[in-house]
Parts: sequence; C-alpha cells; structure tokens
Amino acid sequence: MASGKEIRNKIKSVESTQKITKAMEMVAASKMRKAQDRMRAARPYSEKIRRVASNLSHALTDYSHPFLEEREEISGVGLIVVTSDKGLCGGLNTNVLRLALSRMKEWDAQGINLKATAIGNKGLGFMTRAGADIISNITGIGDEPRLEKLIGPIKLQIDAYMNEDIDVLYIAYTRFINTMKQEPVIEQLLPLSGDLVGGGTHRWDYIYEPATKTVIDDLLLRYVEVVLFQAVAENIASEQSARMVAMKSASDNAKNVIGELRLAYNKARQAAITTELTEIVSGAAAV
Repeated sequence: MASGKEIRNKIKSVESTQKITKAMEMVAASKMRKAQDRMRAARPYSEKIRRVASNLSHALTDYSHPFLEEREEISGVGLIVVTSDKGLCGGLNTNVLRLALSRMKEWDAQGINLKATAIGNKGLGFMTRAGADIISNITGIGDEPRLEKLIGPIKLQIDAYMNEDIDVLYIAYTRFINTMKQEPVIEQLLPLSGDLVGGGTHRWDYIYEPATKTVIDDLLLRYVEVVLFQAVAENIASEQSARMVAMKSASDNAKNVIGELRLAYNKARQAAITTELTEIVSGAAAV
C-alpha cells in the first residue's frame, strides 16, 4: 500500500487537474452559447439558398453551369475536411476523421485520385499522416468563422473541379444536433443535384435579370460559400458542446478519484496508527 504522503500528493495533483477541467468546462459553456447562436442565425439563409440552388438544378434554361453537370466517369474526388484546431473535445474529431478515412479507402480501392483540403489543425495533421494530396489548408479559424478566410482554400477545390481535375467535391464535418449529440456527415457539394437537398424533379421556370449566365454564376458560387460557412459554424458549435461535456465528465471523474484516494489515505493512516499502537503495547509487555 502507498504511504500517506504519496497519497496526499496524488490527491493534490488530481485536485489541481479538477480545477483546470472545471475552468475549461465553464469557458466552453460560455463559448458554446455564442457558437450555437451564430450557427442558428446562419441556418435559415443556408437552407434557403440550398433550396433555391436545388430548384435551379431543375430549371428550364438554355445555360448549363458546370456545377450542375454530373459527369459520367469519376476519376478524381475532392474532399474538404472540417475539424477543430484544438483537442480535449471527446470523440468529435475522431468520429469525422474515421468517416473520412473510410470513404478515402473506398476511393483508393476504386482507383480514384483524391485532392484534400483541411480546415482545422486536427484534420491537417490527420491528412498529412494519411499521405493524402493536400492542395490547401487553413488553421487558426478561432471561435468566429470569417468567410473571407475560407474562400482561398475552397477556391483551389473549385478551380480543380472546373479544370476537371476532380469530378465530385465532398465536405466532411460534424453537424450540430443538440448539446449532447453531434453527428459526423459527408455531403456532396458539387455537382449540385436537386435530389440531394430535397429539390424533387419539378421543372422550374425562372426569369433572370440582368442575364441568365450572370445570375446563375453568382448564385451557385454563393451557394458553395454559404454551405462551407455553415459547415464550419456547425462544427464550431459541435466542438464547444463536445468540449463542455468532455470537461464536465473529466471533472466528475476527478471528484470520484479524489474520493477513492481519500478513502485509501484514511485506511493507510488507520493502518499506521494501529501499527504504532501494536508496537507500543508489545514494547510495554516486553518490559
């Protein structure tokens, strides 16, 4: 059995860890509320532009944008992986990266080339270790995502799609469900299909001003930007929620460990007292 001094040192160490995890839990809870507010504020616009873009994929028009054209043969795939910059958020990054790795293995087995974009330090490290062809990345997004910072990395994927270096573009991120549940998903970003976002097969007829090409080009580019921004906002809200839950669990575990250590300390102290009393009694009897 460990000595009383060793157990006291362990108790102090666990108590120090508990203070840190408790502080991190409170910080994550504060950031979580702000992140959820930003994510929910962006959802209506994101859902609306998805609906308009999906309707556009079935519109009656003589102009066909490359984003709407499905290619018969797929030889290259683009993948945007959205993760956090920091850890200590449970299995958040592990789950989405495991899902991405599963799809990467499928594409590799089919002989499909992959071009990856990593958003977040954890995703960048994973893609580097996996040996993926990383054409762009961005780290240090912070708690408030800015669209102007995200445009650069995504533009390289769009250029690759326009140049037919890739035929399909996917995005992997963690969708926020509620504080206790976050769901890793992979969604097809390009080419856009109305069936993918619930657009149905109805043939829409629009009047375009000032010109069909101008309106469709700007709308579909904005669609890609908005979907990317929403995915990052969802991931940040999921990150803070997962971190708060993980830190609360760590604090509760530390409390249990402290209780067990104190019980062990009391037993060790009682054993030491009993031993001393036994020695005293034995000595007195010998005299």
